[in-house]
Amino acid sequence: MKGAFIVTPPFQLAPLQALAPTDRIAFQQFGAGPTVQPSASQIHHAIQEWAARRPHTTAVEHLGAAMTYRELDHEATMLAGTLVDLGVRPGDRVGLFLTRSIPMVVGILAALKAGAAYVPQDIRITPAHHLRHIVRTAGIDVVLTTSEHQSDLPPELATVVAIDTAPGRPLTAPATGEVAMVIFTSGTTGQPNGVRVTHANLCNLLLTEPGSIGIGPGTRVAQLLNIAFDMAAWEILGTLANGGTLVIRGDDIQQAASRVDIVIATPSVLAGLDPDACRDVHTVAVAGERCPAALAETWSRRAAFHNACGPTEVTIVNTMCRHRPGQTPNIGRPVPNTTVYVLDDQLRPCPIGEVGEMWAGGACVTAGYLGNEALTAQRYRPDPFLGDGHIMFRTRDLGRWTSDGHLEHRGRTDDQVKVGGFRVELDAVTFALEQSQGCVRASTVLHDGRLVGFVSPATVSPELARRATELLLPYYCVPTLVIPVDRLPVTDRGKVDRRALLSALDTAETVA
Repeated sequence: MKGAFIVTPPFQLAPLQALAPTDRIAFQQFGAGPTVQPSASQIHHAIQEWAARRPHTTAVEHLGAAMTYRELDHEATMLAGTLVDLGVRPGDRVGLFLTRSIPMVVGILAALKAGAAYVPQDIRITPAHHLRHIVRTAGIDVVLTTSEHQSDLPPELATVVAIDTAPGRPLTAPATGEVAMVIFTSGTTGQPNGVRVTHANLCNLLLTEPGSIGIGPGTRVAQLLNIAFDMAAWEILGTLANGGTLVIRGDDIQQAASRVDIVIATPSVLAGLDPDACRDVHTVAVAGERCPAALAETWSRRAAFHNACGPTEVTIVNTMCRHRPGQTPNIGRPVPNTTVYVLDDQLRPCPIGEVGEMWAGGACVTAGYLGNEALTAQRYRPDPFLGDGHIMFRTRDLGRWTSDGHLEHRGRTDDQVKVGGFRVELDAVTFALEQSQGCVRASTVLHDGRLVGFVSPATVSPELARRATELLLPYYCVPTLVIPVDRLPVTDRGKVDRRALLSALDTAETVA
């Protein structure tokens, strides 16, 4: 796979021949992000640069404790020396099984300094059998944790090092590796798949606009998300690589958000925050799931609001848009040095305005699934538009280009269900429900062959919500049942938990 940053050469003309001339031009103009050179090729080198330039600037805060850039760099260097003594070498993977804390940040940087990739998991919520699967799949020999959580790890998992009590040894020979982190995502078999995210991938997003979202010295950024979620790397590494101060939350997520300038979150997490209590927040970025129009409208009136999209396999996000009040939400354009193609089922370019599946190319494309060559070959394909050995990734997101070159997200291919023989996109139904009076958030599931909508808050009228879908969608898209709830359940990664909604329905029917 190509590792160069400048990956937006003119598109190959042969795959575009079926398009009309105007669409052919637009497909190339819209589909390629600008060519920009990131300031570093290893993400921890950017952090080390801030330690040299601003050693006394606060790098990270957590529950009253703080660490400067000099202190962070020193502690990480000492821990990296310990890792090397334990046999960690460039290209290895180091487990990071703990909870949000300052030692967590030290552990991340230490693994990178040793040339290894870090593999994060929240020890409080990850089942023991998943930890064993991750250790086995990633070939992890050393796990970093804290003394608080040493006893929580399964026995005989790996060599365990408590970051807060490890003696440390200076790293004499700094190393570099290609892969920076391995993020495990849910798999269709029930076992998570490890996505290999490279330093080049991270530098391309986090060290260029708009992915750097204006972070700089003096900027305070919240760390709210589950550390195993790829967006947590946007919070942590995006802050430190740009000289900002990372504010790690405790149990009170609102308290942390009220003390920062920038919030990066899923729409579900953001919806749980009180905007009036976040008076210092001037920039917000959301991704991970579809953003409701009402949420974008509320926050864009008080902050620079960025709506972004992209699965883990294309490095956190690969498209972004600055949302303006009154604007129809969209997911914007490709970030620098990346490409987006809207293709049909035969991988042919769709005309501008036609819905198709989004494929991503260029510097966002990760290095595939760890230990799963078959799945890698299925989702990562040769890129016929860039050619020359480049790879593109199948996102399974549906989208279409608007006439002015913005992407509209139109749900997911795996969110398409059959109702009475008709194909229905669950996201389209959810969008319609959210147009009903008073509705802030909604979700839709297929249960026993019928559509069931959930609307929040509980004061939303189910009948008005049904009418909203009747006005916007064909009759077969109208939910049979609409259930008002105080708040939609979310997963540990901050997304609406459809499985919990289905379980609640099953329980209710059993009780009935």
